[in-house]
Amino acid sequence: MSSSSSRTEFEAYKPKPEPDLWTLFKSQVTTKEGWWGDFEWFNMCMPTMFVKKEKRHTPFWGLNSRLPLGLAAVMGFQHALAMVSGVVTPILIMTGEGATSLNLEASDQQYLLSAALITSGILSIVQITRFRLFKSQYYLGTGLLTVVGPNFAAIAAVSAVVSNMYTTGYCETATLDDGTTVYLPCRHAWGAILGTCKSMVCSLFEIFISFLPPRVIKKLFPPMVSGVTIFLIGCSVISTALKDWAGGSGACVNMPESGLYSMCPDINAPHPLPWGSAEFIGLGFSVFATIVLVENFGSPFMKSAQIVIGLIVGMIIAGACGYVDGSSIASAPVGTFVWTTTFPISIYGPAVIPFLIVYLDNILESIGDITASSDVSGVEVDGPMFSSRIQGGLLADGVNSLIAACMTISPVVTFAQNNGIIALTRCANRIAGYFCCFYIILFGILGKVSAVFLAIPKTILGGMNAFLFASVTVSGIRILAYLPWTRRDRFIATTSLALGLGVTLCPGWFSHVFTYQGDNESLLGFLSAVETIVNTGYCIGSLMAIFLNLVVPQEWGPETMQETEEQKKKELEEIREGFVRSNVSDEQVIKPDPVNIIP
Repeated sequence: MSSSSSRTEFEAYKPKPEPDLWTLFKSQVTTKEGWWGDFEWFNMCMPTMFVKKEKRHTPFWGLNSRLPLGLAAVMGFQHALAMVSGVVTPILIMTGEGATSLNLEASDQQYLLSAALITSGILSIVQITRFRLFKSQYYLGTGLLTVVGPNFAAIAAVSAVVSNMYTTGYCETATLDDGTTVYLPCRHAWGAILGTCKSMVCSLFEIFISFLPPRVIKKLFPPMVSGVTIFLIGCSVISTALKDWAGGSGACVNMPESGLYSMCPDINAPHPLPWGSAEFIGLGFSVFATIVLVENFGSPFMKSAQIVIGLIVGMIIAGACGYVDGSSIASAPVGTFVWTTTFPISIYGPAVIPFLIVYLDNILESIGDITASSDVSGVEVDGPMFSSRIQGGLLADGVNSLIAACMTISPVVTFAQNNGIIALTRCANRIAGYFCCFYIILFGILGKVSAVFLAIPKTILGGMNAFLFASVTVSGIRILAYLPWTRRDRFIATTSLALGLGVTLCPGWFSHVFTYQGDNESLLGFLSAVETIVNTGYCIGSLMAIFLNLVVPQEWGPETMQETEEQKKKELEEIREGFVRSNVSDEQVIKPDPVNIIP
């Protein structure tokens, strides 16, 4: 294509038949157009304030468009940058310091960060490729540019389970001379978490659900249940982000007058300060403010990597002011891979139901994310093909979570971050997805890269995570906003949130109900499991929402009439339009092109 007028607004290079793979390879590798195309991508790289409004349109690259290789490498790098923070953040929180984290040694944390990146890159290839199972109607993978990473819902589950482990003595604590309680590293707890995640009950739950008919899945997990669950998950973890923002969520949060943790993160840190100091607040705010500025004034490339840009700005300020300890980077190996460190695998009974809820969240998130990915990729969001993508995505998430546990990583789920990147950069091409996987795997293999994340001060992570965790809460609100809000809907939401938010705001309220102190370990384990569930806001709230949704009858009447098929289709269109407009400006909204739909 030599003339820009010959291109459609929707897609730059539409799929076309090629004579053979060798000819395609030569045309891509040996020609300038095969590497870079012939379009102008100045508009894509410059901040919006420097680009005229009528020139802000950039070509859309569909799933199977003939994307130039050089551009695919650049687009894939953007996806990788946007994914890195989402992949490493859950691991940093779950293995960090505090009464609800595992307090692992730096070497174990560094390994797990590398393993998370490598696992995410490898398992994302499964989702992007899409495999048909033995010539049946079932698939493994979505066939979309969908990437996976550790589920943020696991943070709340691990926090609740680890808190129970330290309380019951499964994990050890120590008391310093000044009375401060120190939570010792608990490596075997991570092995128990992995064992529970990949046990027959937990890992096969999502795999089983993926083979159910679509109508059954819709009945079990309607928007009411998914909205309440995702909203409560976001609420349950944001307090950790604010504690880190103020200096850390470890022992220093209690502000002892003297001792090792009288300063944050401790008195041996390069620049220790009391918890809640103005310097900590300002350092975290530099990350938060950078994200806001990039969203308002950055180019499409910058917006898709706004979290990473915020981290870079925060790290520059922290390094210049002496907050960064580079010892972990210096001691990190040049290269590493999964299984260079292992953990003793076991099954922890009280964690089974909380992790079943995590897999339930996997299902809810996957359905929403796959729908959003299909929408911004210009393919169907209804019908048999869409249903097969949902089935393949759920199955891949279940299988990937089982494999991830074997690769020493917590359950993984299809991520939503890249949906916004597709909308901003207008690239849904799977070749760019493969480049993204390559970069993420490379980041994990290079041990020095993962060590950089370990050296990030807690206050910077807090400023970043406050944004990320709040976005999870907003996702739940967005789902609930599209409900008709009948009397039935209000009753279910009110009852579920009363328990879920109540437990989140008043943790430990159920801790003194059971007083049994006998030697019956089975009974102790059962009571501990019940206590963990009731003390975890998103667990009790989502279980209540599922129960009430199944038992409360549908209503009739002028204001609560049962929805017709036309009303359902209208709501689906409103949801699609709302999602797209939340990620792109009005002039960037794209319309599906039948050419780009895969039969």
